[in-house]
Amino acid sequence: MPSPSRSADEPLLQAVLWDMDGTLVDTEPYWIEAETELVRSFGGTWSDELGRTLVGNALPASAAVLQQAGVELQVREIIDHLIGAVIERVRRQIPWRPGARELLTELRAAGIPTALVTMSEKALAEEIVAALPQDSFRLLVTGDMVEHGKPHPEPYLRALDELSAEYPGLSADRVVALEDSVPGATSAQAAGLVTVAIPHVVPVPAAPGRILWSSLADKGIAELEQLLDAAAVLPAEATA
Repeated sequence: MPSPSRSADEPLLQAVLWDMDGTLVDTEPYWIEAETELVRSFGGTWSDELGRTLVGNALPASAAVLQQAGVELQVREIIDHLIGAVIERVRRQIPWRPGARELLTELRAAGIPTALVTMSEKALAEEIVAALPQDSFRLLVTGDMVEHGKPHPEPYLRALDELSAEYPGLSADRVVALEDSVPGATSAQAAGLVTVAIPHVVPVPAAPGRILWSSLADKGIAELEQLLDAAAVLPAEATA
């Protein structure tokens, strides 16, 4: 049965907003490699464990941590260096996350709009999107487009506002956000979105209103719509 707030012929799932690094593509190891090389070039020490603490953060915040680790560059220089290093790796191989492209294909075929909401900057996001079918994403919101990065809600609120201009009547409680980190999930939830965390490089603990999936493999529109139907009553530890 349709929910009381919508007509029988109105789609339940209105849009899907995607994180990129760790959710769409498995690029977090690329970032950690780039951080390690940069810190070591200044005589400092870095580790995968330290790199994992930066997963999902806004790049300026990560750059400040690298400065504390001994990188004697300005924040903008650090960001440019890291993005360049990750782009170089992406151009050799894009490591897609399981089920991500298949879900994007299904959403595109159904005409359900999508947006990429990432703390990576536009240059890297465009490299990834260029490897997908045209119009896989209706819009990109990248870290260099917002004043406040994740975990602040601004990135997701901006995506929702821009999609709403193209698709009037968009409602946050009928939009799903896909994330892989605590900062990302926090940002999406603060924007009022139904939020699915798919932990990969770092754990994402259960939290009220947060759905946990082990993978996007074999997940489609039907599974996303089930979440919307049950969002109000799902326990925080819900997994699949």
